[in-house]
Amino acid sequence: MSERSPAPGGLTLVQSLVNTLDLESGADALDTAEGRERFGIAEGEAAGARELRESLRVALLAHAGHPAHRSVTPLGELLAAAPLLVTVSPSDGSAALAPADTGPLLSRVAAVVAESLVAGTWTRLKACEAVDCHWAYYDRSPAGRGRWCSMQVCGARAKMRRYRAKA
Repeated sequence: MSERSPAPGGLTLVQSLVNTLDLESGADALDTAEGRERFGIAEGEAAGARELRESLRVALLAHAGHPAHRSVTPLGELLAAAPLLVTVSPSDGSAALAPADTGPLLSRVAAVVAESLVAGTWTRLKACEAVDCHWAYYDRSPAGRGRWCSMQVCGARAKMRRYRAKA
């Protein structure tokens, strides 16, 4: 739905996962084998991926200053089950966070969240304020106060509603 450029680095994984559900149409990419394959999950793991997706969406809504769209398992509780390792390169001494187990989606997401937190990019990943959208987008605005995934769609609709309410 968004014309914005993708989130930087590993945040594209989080952005892509949150955007597997189109709230307006109800279409869920995790219902298809192809959609699950993009994230390396089996059909039996789809329920856990959906739970993770909606917990991420709540966190992204909070980044934008919006309340949760529904009751979910707190993201911190989910990520606590995914231990991370600190790796250090022998060649240059650089350190990085990595999932202890690279297979599960939860472990990969935990590593991305931790990495983006350190990089200062985590809070720029937000969810659109439009209640029929909540699409994930990366806010590249200078002040970090973006509100919609798309000014041409969600932003225009919100501004038109506000205009009509005044008239």
